[in-house]
Amino acid sequence: MLVLQHAKKSPRSQGRIGLAIAGGGPIGGMYELGALRALDAAIDGLDLTRLEVYVGVSSGAFLAAGLANRLSTEEICRIFITGDSKDISFHPEIFLQPAFGEYLKRTASIPGIFYDWWREMLADPLGAKLTDAIGRFSSVVPTGIFNNDEIEKFLRGIFTMHGRCNDFRKLDRKLYVVAVDLDSGEAVRFGGPKWDDVPISQAIQASAALPGLYSPVDIRGHHFVDGALRRTMHASVVLDHGIDLMIGINPFVPFNASTAKAPPEGMKKLAEGGLPVVLSQTFRTLLQSRMQVGLAKYAQQYPEVDQMVFEPNDDDGEMFFTNVFSFDSRQRVCEHAYQTTLADLRRRSAELAPVLAKHGLKLRDDVLNAGSSSILKGMKKPVRQTETTARLRRALDDIEHSIAANS
Repeated sequence: MLVLQHAKKSPRSQGRIGLAIAGGGPIGGMYELGALRALDAAIDGLDLTRLEVYVGVSSGAFLAAGLANRLSTEEICRIFITGDSKDISFHPEIFLQPAFGEYLKRTASIPGIFYDWWREMLADPLGAKLTDAIGRFSSVVPTGIFNNDEIEKFLRGIFTMHGRCNDFRKLDRKLYVVAVDLDSGEAVRFGGPKWDDVPISQAIQASAALPGLYSPVDIRGHHFVDGALRRTMHASVVLDHGIDLMIGINPFVPFNASTAKAPPEGMKKLAEGGLPVVLSQTFRTLLQSRMQVGLAKYAQQYPEVDQMVFEPNDDDGEMFFTNVFSFDSRQRVCEHAYQTTLADLRRRSAELAPVLAKHGLKLRDDVLNAGSSSILKGMKKPVRQTETTARLRRALDDIEHSIAANS
């Protein structure tokens, strides 16, 4: 589904485009990659690796940082989907490494807690309460099931090879990664003032630390968790940069079972799916409601900006019922997002054409109307690069881009 908000004012566009990518777990990230790949293929003049500004939240931060580091959607597909990248080896199990260190730390505190509770019991048996005991021992519960240190290590490897950069301050384009400070509840923009010296890989680790699954990430004595706790896309971050066109991608929308074409067999009401389905619907409803309020507000605050937000249709059972950690489903979900995004562009082409033209962009009819289009179609044969050849290719690409911009 494409949410399109036209600019209320029409100043001359400078071609400044910003990208905001929300979170959504690994499968949400694969939906976003499929949507980005579709935009890359179907919009002539759009270079997703050379936008004005990027903001990423949680899983969206992986993609935003990759694009800002000049990793193309094709290269990202090779890393996460086909697995045939010659330079980067991705293993999905890094997302599910048990947090043994956290388990041991919490277990080690049990004797001390038990001793203090037992001493109070002996001192005042009548005053001791079961609720006090439960509260005292709740600190023994680990803050996260999985360890995300390997995720940070994997990203650090990607962003420190072939001329790429793990330093916000040295990027060619502005990048922000948003996380929430657990102790204050405030959103922090890594890449912004006072926080731009934090490595990009660590900022992504913090932004993707979903409470309950991953332990909070300690940065300078602050503990950070998933950036989606405050806002869904943090689109205002890119809108504040004076852009002309904002592209947003949100993989989480509530499911409308009454209009769904193919609900799960035997399920007439979502409540029949049990607690996981109820919680998923609740979470998605909260996220989308918050985003809709934000977009309505942005239309008033930034009347000179065109806004395009891509998200699944509300009857999309493929996205709703696929486990967000089902890595085996990543290619199917990515292809699904690619096809549905192309369908959105095709269906709204007449309305989109003049909007895109303002910003020097044009829909490619040959891609939109290609019956056998696939997310993997047209991908070049992967080539192994040395550090020297990779840097040379980046330099030549910069020269080519500079010549094209000045011609």
